[in-house]
Amino acid sequence: MFSLALGCALSTITVSCTTSQSVVSQSADLSKYKYASVINNDTYHIPAELMEYEIMLFDAVEASRLKLISDMRLYELTPEQQAQLLIVKYGVNIRQEETVVTVNFIDYLSGRPVASCRGAYSTLGISSSADMKGAIKRAEEQISQTFPKR
Repeated sequence: MFSLALGCALSTITVSCTTSQSVVSQSADLSKYKYASVINNDTYHIPAELMEYEIMLFDAVEASRLKLISDMRLYELTPEQQAQLLIVKYGVNIRQEETVVTVNFIDYLSGRPVASCRGAYSTLGISSSADMKGAIKRAEEQISQTFPKR
């Protein structure tokens, strides 16, 4: 009983110590952006068991005010829509002490990064699946705060 309580306490401490945050360019006007396109050349080459996380990442972006546009349809956008488009790239860093998901937003026309949202989570290596899901959920919270629905 004592070891279970200690384990729960340590998990709580570790989870609370991980840092989730957003960084926004000082010169960026995030209110102008309406569209996002997730760019990941490995989408159809990733192992099938990881597709669950890819779906969660797309859902995280879609939970914000940004409307997802397929990267195959970018050429169909008007110049005005292209000026309101963000390219989204993401990365995952899995370590025993924490899993970190970073979602970066880049202005389509200029190629300049305008925002980066980071979600981190840890179960001290007890469950890599829970770590990944927790990190994505925290990244989603950061994305929703950075690009809130109006």
